[in-house]
Amino acid sequence: MGVEIKESRVTDQEFEAMKEFVYDYLLASVENEDEGGRMRWYPWHSAEYRHNHILNVVDLATKIARREGADVDVTRVAALFHDIAKLDADQDVHAEEGARVARTYLESQGEFPASFIDQVCRSVEQHSYQGDLSDLPLETQCLIEADILDKVGANGTALMLLRMGYEARTHMDAAEMVERVLERGKDAAKRIESDAAESIAHQRLKRVKWFREWLEEEVSEMERDEHDFDI
Repeated sequence: MGVEIKESRVTDQEFEAMKEFVYDYLLASVENEDEGGRMRWYPWHSAEYRHNHILNVVDLATKIARREGADVDVTRVAALFHDIAKLDADQDVHAEEGARVARTYLESQGEFPASFIDQVCRSVEQHSYQGDLSDLPLETQCLIEADILDKVGANGTALMLLRMGYEARTHMDAAEMVERVLERGKDAAKRIESDAAESIAHQRLKRVKWFREWLEEEVSEMERDEHDFDI
């Protein structure tokens, strides 16, 4: 008995068109806001940052879905639309609004099966769920785990260091700020269920811990050098 090969329901061309639509929607959300967009003075609330976060989540969610046996098409399309309404809707309703936008797009573009559209929209709508991930469909679980993981590691560390400038902190506070990333990452990783996501979280947290230790060693040494020089 041969192995059944299931063709993707979403072609590369269709997925590229979706990515372009999502970016244009985010850009329009910022441009249409009064005073330049909600919290526009923070780069991580810009269309560019939000789109980059979305693509990171797409990549992570796809990897997890493949390793865990989830429906890859549902997972990656849901990941692409999960934060589309982040810049023009309140935080507590952005998931529901994102699901609405995704449904409108998918029903008007191509000939996607109704069951596929329903699965994608359900995952988008549930991606902010704060309960036990094992209660959710596997595709939604993969999406949420990917969303969590993008805040753990290099991306979360870079954003925390960038935040230092907005808080008028100096490099002497860097180790403390990275420690925050590490602690938040540990807390977030406790929600992860799949082996694939757990492996990624472990690797990323290990790197953050190493970076924090590096900062503590060299920044503290720098402080003593400056003090000795003044003497």
